[in-house]
Amino acid sequence: ATAWVLLVSTLLFWVIIRELLPSKYPYVFFLQAHIVLLNCDVCSSFPLPDMLEAHKKYGGMGTLLVNKVSAESANQFGELVADPETNELLHYTEKPETFVSDLINCGVYIFTPKILIAIEDVLKQKKDRANLRRVSSFEALQSATKAIPADYVRLDQDILSPLAGKKELYTYQTLDFWEQIKTPGMSLRCSGLYLSQFRHTSPHLLASGDGKKGATIVGDVYIHPSAKVHLTAKIGPNVSISANARIGAGARLISCIILDDVEIMENAVVIHSIVGWKSTVGKWSRVQGEGDHNAKLGITILGEAVDVEDEVVVTNSIVLPNKTLNASVQDEIIL
Repeated sequence: ATAWVLLVSTLLFWVIIRELLPSKYPYVFFLQAHIVLLNCDVCSSFPLPDMLEAHKKYGGMGTLLVNKVSAESANQFGELVADPETNELLHYTEKPETFVSDLINCGVYIFTPKILIAIEDVLKQKKDRANLRRVSSFEALQSATKAIPADYVRLDQDILSPLAGKKELYTYQTLDFWEQIKTPGMSLRCSGLYLSQFRHTSPHLLASGDGKKGATIVGDVYIHPSAKVHLTAKIGPNVSISANARIGAGARLISCIILDDVEIMENAVVIHSIVGWKSTVGKWSRVQGEGDHNAKLGITILGEAVDVEDEVVVTNSIVLPNKTLNASVQDEIIL
């Protein structure tokens, strides 16, 4: 999916360069521009200004954001070897079977427009190989469902690996937080990381209160200005409350995301959960998860417009939209 995003984005960029700029200066912008590519399943502080500065200093085609992880978990990612002095990418392999390095690809890239030429070269090579190799009709039928199409470019195997060690790609190591969102539970962990970051970068976005003039706030909490929170509610840590949400008297919220137009009624409890748009959690009800961010059912998720009636307990479950729960459930996926 990442390769397709890169291909579509860069082709669009190519059209802008070739068709929209004045013919008198066709390559001025082309030579100065940079392309930023982000994987859609990563959580990071995204140090793009510093990364761009390093990228310009390196003078290569591309710069990858990298991070160090434990040797045990490294094979879940693209592993790489970089020159410790120049930060040049020397070797890259995607999810290897044997340990290569504890330095991994974070899925954040800055490229010069030269990447377009690299993609074009890969496509040409693939088409040339396809034209040279003749196969029987049986082989063609068998490979049609297995082989990668000739016009498909894989960023990791077709671009990064071949260019490693050729002074074209460099690395920038982040010392800040980085996570990959592989499970629903990771959304809660990432939300907590961003709330923690706000304390240092945007403290005005975080709520505060001691239960006298407003709700009691514990730790990092974001409350949208349009949300209504009863002063006897206790919120936090790691809670995000979205627009037009209503939090009733005595409610307790811990490590959760409350989306738009949700109503949490009196004395309800929400822990390690995501409550979808326009959902309702009834009086004295509990919506909770164990908090295992890596487990399939480590948290509870309520889809849009789910109604949890009074005195119902929902634990480690995923509930699809427009459902009404009038009995307690645990470790279930409710379709």
